[in-house]
This record gives sequence, C-alpha cells and structure tokens, in this order.
Amino acid sequence: MFSAAALIVVGIGLTGWGVASAHRLKSPLDLLGALGALAGVILGLTGTVLITVPGFFRG
Repeated sequence: MFSAAALIVVGIGLTGWGVASAHRLKSPLDLLGALGALAGVILGLTGTVLITVPGFFRG
C-alpha cells in the first residue's frame, strides 16, 4: 500500500515537472519533459490501480 501511494506521489511530481519543463526548455530537450510527463501519468495511474484493486497484477 505504501509503495502504491509513493507511486502516486512520484507520478504527480513527475507530471508537474514534465509539463513545466516541456514548455520551458528549447527543442529537442522539451521532448524529455514531455516523456517525463507521460511517465508521471503512467506511474500515477499504476499507483491508483494498485490501491483500488490490490490483486490486479497478480492474476
């Protein structure tokens, strides 16, 4: 449960950093920010699934 909450917190932080840096950095470095934002969304959603459906990845 704690690691799932950590995934959500890290995902929110990474999404915030990614969106801000994607707009601030010049091309091609803005791609890193965009990929960071995508990774943050994926981490946040994974953490949410792990909290709401505990045995989701166990089959």
